[in-house]
Amino acid sequence: MARDYYEVLGVARDASTQDIKKAYKKAARKFHPDLNPGDAAAEASFKEASEAYEVLTNDEKRRIYDQFGHDGLKGRGFEPNFTDIGDILSELFGGGLGDIFGGGRRRSGGGRRARRGADLEYPMRLSFMEAAHGTAKVVEIPRHVHCDSCSGSGLRAGASATNCGTCGGQGEVIQAQGFLRIRTVCPACRGAGKTVSPADRCPDCSGSGRVRRTDEMEIKIPAGSYNGLQIRHTGRGEVGDPGAPPGDLYVTLEVEPHEVFKRDGADVYVTVPVPYPVMCLGGEITIPTVHGEEGLTVEPGTDSGAVVLMRGKGVDQLRRRGTRGDHHVRLVVDVPKTVTEEQEGLLRQLAELEDVGVHQKGFWARLFG
Repeated sequence: MARDYYEVLGVARDASTQDIKKAYKKAARKFHPDLNPGDAAAEASFKEASEAYEVLTNDEKRRIYDQFGHDGLKGRGFEPNFTDIGDILSELFGGGLGDIFGGGRRRSGGGRRARRGADLEYPMRLSFMEAAHGTAKVVEIPRHVHCDSCSGSGLRAGASATNCGTCGGQGEVIQAQGFLRIRTVCPACRGAGKTVSPADRCPDCSGSGRVRRTDEMEIKIPAGSYNGLQIRHTGRGEVGDPGAPPGDLYVTLEVEPHEVFKRDGADVYVTVPVPYPVMCLGGEITIPTVHGEEGLTVEPGTDSGAVVLMRGKGVDQLRRRGTRGDHHVRLVVDVPKTVTEEQEGLLRQLAELEDVGVHQKGFWARLFG
């Protein structure tokens, strides 16, 4: 079973991002595989610490983890991404120390590792019923894609890139600091290992290899969706470097409240006013559910505030297809705001029978008249 991320880094649950970074630096120096060759336990500890850092320094992931734990992250499509450990180390220690610790930024043939595309998030607002029953919506997603003219290379037709004169095509340079030799990203080509003259750049993308485009996309919302749910669409995020996968698109649902129904997971709650005679003598009433009206038998002598449970009449359960939550019906006495003269007479007769003191007819009119 996965250990608690705060325990892994040895920080308190309310630790600041700065405290978390300090703790991860300490763990990285201690457990990095390059400093512990052949030590499988150290490698496992390093990966565990990196996973904890990745989650706890991301506000959205940390909020989900604090509320729902490891299962909550997996349920929303968040998985450890160890391909970014080199980038994490570079961010913390600087390019040189990042490379000393990680070594993963290099690739065969020189130059930096091709980067995966960035993830995108799209907020989608739904009505209560749309989330309960499921729906499909067509949305427009703006994102960067590879330039069709140059296939993402950034070069005009017939042109080619040349090896960087500063790093010789390696994408890295070595700097000496005292007795240390530190490998850093080449400042001239920024790790690409290649340079392109302005005249050889693709005119359609200005040499960037990518252009911005807006695509229509159908988003399917499953029945039983809830506020805050993230639906992952693999490969629909920003484009990556040539040869690297694109990022993912996360659709985050914002569900509007309902004027009658309340939800707790797959269970639905509703309060229904019932006429006093029915509460006393029993009878049949009609109640609303998210799936339409249903008949309900009220037992004689039902107390106001009593809750009747209707099994399987709630919302679909996302992770247990074919099953639904329950419908909780709270029955309360329906007290009319006004009564007819005949109704008032009958109520006064009932009050006399039960020996209950009530105001005399016209009491307030005489008092304030």
